[in-house]
Amino acid sequence: MVRTDEKRTNENRNYFNWLFRFTASALVVTVMLLLGAFALFKANVFPFGSSQAQSNPNTVEQSNLDLTQTSTMNSEEDASVVKAVETVSDAVVGVVNYQQSQLLSEENSQAGTGSGVIYKKENESAYVVTNHHVIEGANSIDVILSGGEKVQAEVLGSDQLSDLAVLRIDGASINEIADFGSSKELKVGETAIAIGNPLGMEFAGSVTKGIISGLERTMPVDLNQDGQSDWETEVLQTDAAINPGNSGGALVNLSGEVIGINSMKIAKQEVEGIGFAIPTATAKPIIEDLEQYGEVTRPYMGIQTRDLSTISTQQLQNTLKLPKEVQEGVIVAATQNGSPAQEAGLQKYDVIVQVDGQDISSLVDLRKFIYEEKTVGDSMDITFYRNGEKQTTALTLAK
Repeated sequence: MVRTDEKRTNENRNYFNWLFRFTASALVVTVMLLLGAFALFKANVFPFGSSQAQSNPNTVEQSNLDLTQTSTMNSEEDASVVKAVETVSDAVVGVVNYQQSQLLSEENSQAGTGSGVIYKKENESAYVVTNHHVIEGANSIDVILSGGEKVQAEVLGSDQLSDLAVLRIDGASINEIADFGSSKELKVGETAIAIGNPLGMEFAGSVTKGIISGLERTMPVDLNQDGQSDWETEVLQTDAAINPGNSGGALVNLSGEVIGINSMKIAKQEVEGIGFAIPTATAKPIIEDLEQYGEVTRPYMGIQTRDLSTISTQQLQNTLKLPKEVQEGVIVAATQNGSPAQEAGLQKYDVIVQVDGQDISSLVDLRKFIYEEKTVGDSMDITFYRNGEKQTTALTLAK
């Protein structure tokens, strides 16, 4: 019995020894296979990537190439911006508005600053375009050149409706003038560069870059501050930063051409990056009139008006006696003596609803039609209501 037990014990011992050796060998082989697979993976001989990576071994190289191309494109655009700024920056100047001091009646003090663009040099004089609101109310005006020199300016003309003004200065120190490009060829998304003097002359010659955000935008203009729009001016919209003091400065394309005169921005806490510039297509004929005549020559009717939309329903029916379907138009509040309107027979409380067959809903509509479609000396047919009766008359526009 003892021998049998020993035999069995030996057999069991041999069995466990064999099992141990087998397990150990399997573990060693498994570890070696894993290490080998890892080595092949690191060498990219046995890639575990996507099918795209497996079929395109140049993916990494192509990615590096794309980054290089992007970097090159950015560098080229940066170089274009720098060149554009260098081309026009010396033609962008500061404009200082001096008004009579309330403390010293004989002294003028600085009332405001803005920017301007030198667009012409002729007969020892240079000409600067800026905004009307930059020079409004000034007793005297100085222009500060890009190098810091200050020269006195003469106002040749200013136009509140378009917010443009033209100044003349001594041209002895002027070496650069700005070229005007075509704002009609612009597309949304093009690069736009604003150059001016934000916050006075402390940051003179500041440059901001953005894009053209919108074309043919219209902004209401309230000339007499009565809360009613008197005009709608056409502007370019840009997200290039325009701050106080930039008014009258240049909005420039990548060729260094002026495409707009910076004018205003929407300044609200919830609004960011909405600035406006007067396009050169609008500005150029006005600049020419201001330089030559000191004012913009526009056709003239000779009436004072009020929009029909501002009148109560009771007045529409009782005073004007209008049909219920007439809800829009322009009321004649008064006619000036000897004016085209008086000669055409228009009277107080007449309600103009059409001009040359085109519907007129407001004073803005009437002005835009006259200023954009007509010239001095043109005749136009006016359809109006008087005491509820529809009538027509012909009117010849004067200067």
